[in-house]
Amino acid sequence: MATTTTSPMSAVARRVARRGIVQHLIAADEASLGELQALLATLPICATGRVFVEVPDASWIGALDVPGRMTVSWLDRSRRTGRVGSGRSCHRGEALARAVNAWADEMMCADDDRTRVFLLGGYLGTADIVDHLGEHLGRDAATLHVPAEYGLA
Repeated sequence: MATTTTSPMSAVARRVARRGIVQHLIAADEASLGELQALLATLPICATGRVFVEVPDASWIGALDVPGRMTVSWLDRSRRTGRVGSGRSCHRGEALARAVNAWADEMMCADDDRTRVFLLGGYLGTADIVDHLGEHLGRDAATLHVPAEYGLA
């Protein structure tokens, strides 16, 4: 008996797939803010998608110049907990991986999904995201933009 790990397609994901829009999923942390700003500067003004930025605390949150159809979510580690039930504080990469994986499960479920994925965060969070996208959504790691030194693609 085969089981599937993909969830039903959300209404938003159906609209995106129907219109043939290529969306962007961008994940970064405090160590990659410069790379993030450089990447955002290269996107077309009509780009759509989501940017997740994990930071140590609220003092790191600031304005980012993103295309009007993109949403930025700041993930403040100091206000989050670690693994469910552990009682521990949130480690670097945990909040980012949880948020990106949840978004991907909802928005990247079409068979012909062409979302452009840029993972700029630290190794552990990026590795968790790459594993999730491959195992649960069937995404080939070679289609993801990750730092070459991580050896994940």
